[in-house]
Amino acid sequence: MNYALITGASSGIGLEYARQLAEKGHNLVIVSNQDEANHRVAAELAEKYGVVALPLYADLSQAESAQQIYDWCYENNIEVNILINNAGMLLFSTLEHTDPARINTLINLHCTTPSHLCRLFGADMKKRGSGHILIMSSITAWTPYPTISHYAASKAYLRSFAQSLWYELRDYGVSVTVVFPSAVDTPLYDLGEKPRRWLLRLGVMTTAKKLAHKGLRAMFHHRRRCIPGLLPKLEYAICAILPAHALIPILKFPIVKRLLAKL
Repeated sequence: MNYALITGASSGIGLEYARQLAEKGHNLVIVSNQDEANHRVAAELAEKYGVVALPLYADLSQAESAQQIYDWCYENNIEVNILINNAGMLLFSTLEHTDPARINTLINLHCTTPSHLCRLFGADMKKRGSGHILIMSSITAWTPYPTISHYAASKAYLRSFAQSLWYELRDYGVSVTVVFPSAVDTPLYDLGEKPRRWLLRLGVMTTAKKLAHKGLRAMFHHRRRCIPGLLPKLEYAICAILPAHALIPILKFPIVKRLLAKL
């Protein structure tokens, strides 16, 4: 029996990916470090859409988690034909003020675990001659971002990794799609209800539902890259041509200096 395995599927964008895949009739493996939420989401989706939805607790910030997930799937005869690497975290802080443990957590979550999951499940897909891999990067992958240097750098890694993997697997029936969203209305952003509404109306922020729809459409059409929405496309165009040293004048603004001093 084929399954879609989604990391970070208990909330936010991952939950929306899981919901939309269930709506299309795909069986699911719901993976996150929120055990109670995993079980609740799996039960709700299974009941509503009539699919098999299995909850799996995993601390994806641990280097060995990918192997543990793969072994669990193997032991339970679960064939993963869709792998969505979605789990992530966002840290606002200058590097010198960031807890080293948090840096390790972010790098493992964004870089180490997705790489190993792709290696393990991607090898099986290659042997079968079919499969889909989707990797969530970010629009921040295209240019330096002070105050989220660790986050942006990890997303740049995913950008390069996913596009290289696309070349390696494209002749074996396996698609690799990397998604570059801008701001998404999820719990990652600690905002009040009113600012959220305004950002959504202005198009500065998008909903998880819209993002997941565009990401899945790109994946099923075997597209190498997905930049969802007009604003992210404009951001990408600007970032692609803007030299890194163009940030220097911006960093000299008094308001920016005050912000950096607090982080």
